[in-house]
Amino acid sequence: MTTAMTTLNLWIVLAIIWVHWFADFFCQTDKMAKGKSTSNKWLGYHISVYTAILMVFGWKYALINGVLHAATDYVTSRITSRLWKEQRVHDFFVVIGVDQAIHATCLLLTIPLMGW
Repeated sequence: MTTAMTTLNLWIVLAIIWVHWFADFFCQTDKMAKGKSTSNKWLGYHISVYTAILMVFGWKYALINGVLHAATDYVTSRITSRLWKEQRVHDFFVVIGVDQAIHATCLLLTIPLMGW
């Protein structure tokens, strides 16, 4: 692989990570963050915004990652909600970390769907 291609791949990965952060954290409202653990409506709002933002990488990439993100958040948000109520703060953050690792894995493994 050429140096130029390696540099391009690195920039794509960095773009994915930062767009994910923007879509998953910055654009997620407080109501979405709190509501998605008990309401599929709020989870749906969050996933809709997230998926729309990922469209910068193509519709296939966005759609597949939106579905994967929804499945992940459906499970992890319910677990973290319970852990927070039980004041198990360390476990709460461990699950947040696992949630983000799952998202990153999905985002990187589906790069070929971009069709670039």
